[in-house]
Amino acid sequence: MQSDLELVKDTLAGREQAFELLVQRYERLVRATALSIVKDRHLAGDIAQESFVRAYRRLHTLREPAAFGAWLTRITHRCALDTATRRRSELPLEEGLAEAIEGRNGHLEEDQQALLAAVMRLPTGEREVVMLRYFDGHTVKDVASIAGRSVGTVTKQLSRAHQHLRIMLEEP
Repeated sequence: MQSDLELVKDTLAGREQAFELLVQRYERLVRATALSIVKDRHLAGDIAQESFVRAYRRLHTLREPAAFGAWLTRITHRCALDTATRRRSELPLEEGLAEAIEGRNGHLEEDQQALLAAVMRLPTGEREVVMLRYFDGHTVKDVASIAGRSVGTVTKQLSRAHQHLRIMLEEP
């Protein structure tokens, strides 16, 4: 598997297929990030598309290509905030997020929905590393690179997130 650094360099060299791989790698994270802000799955899809377009157009301005994931997440966050200030939605977060990242059969079990809702209540840093690690399947080392943090920091954030999730899921 090519690193983000290699894919960014390949994209800048004119190989558009490399950017397609970046889109595939980060699509779920971008959708979930947008959805956590706008709480509308259709709007989150539009924001995801806009985020990737902006990233592609501004890719030459990225100072640290290895940190593409964190950079893309910031672009998505900004796009979603801009959209949210213009428009409010009534779709509950848990329902919208479940639809954005549903399983292969199109359904989430009740316990999966509860876990998903708890993940979205985590502090931003913990939520980001949990989503990168478990939703997108990145290694801790990759998460550290994407998030622009040390491996030790990511490990600690994951540990705290696990503790917070245990407490949240034990609540009646």
